[in-house]
Amino acid sequence: MIIVDSCGWLEWFTNGKLADRYERYLADQNNMVLPAIVLYEVYKILKREVGEEKALLACGYMKQSPVIPVDEILALTAADIALQEKLAMADALVVATAHLNNCTIITSDADLKNQSCVEYIVK
Repeated sequence: MIIVDSCGWLEWFTNGKLADRYERYLADQNNMVLPAIVLYEVYKILKREVGEEKALLACGYMKQSPVIPVDEILALTAADIALQEKLAMADALVVATAHLNNCTIITSDADLKNQSCVEYIVK
């Protein structure tokens, strides 16, 4: 199973320079889980940049994969990871989701580059 981080979804939805690199991961939503925090980040940025309608359409597409909500186990795991790895809350939630669901994170976020569960796509 994989998690495509917010930066990958945003590259793909905005046809960024890395869109082609992320497309192969995003094509197989049966092999993907979606942390709720990623849904939040993508919706927020797309709404600001391209408008609410396109942001909602993007989220509808994203939700074809199971959305992993933040529960108390995930929250506490993420807090521990944030403290150990010196990560921001959103990044820690993504990493915790990966650990708890045996996933690989696909990302171009340099803050996650050195995590053992990450497949890093260079910008």
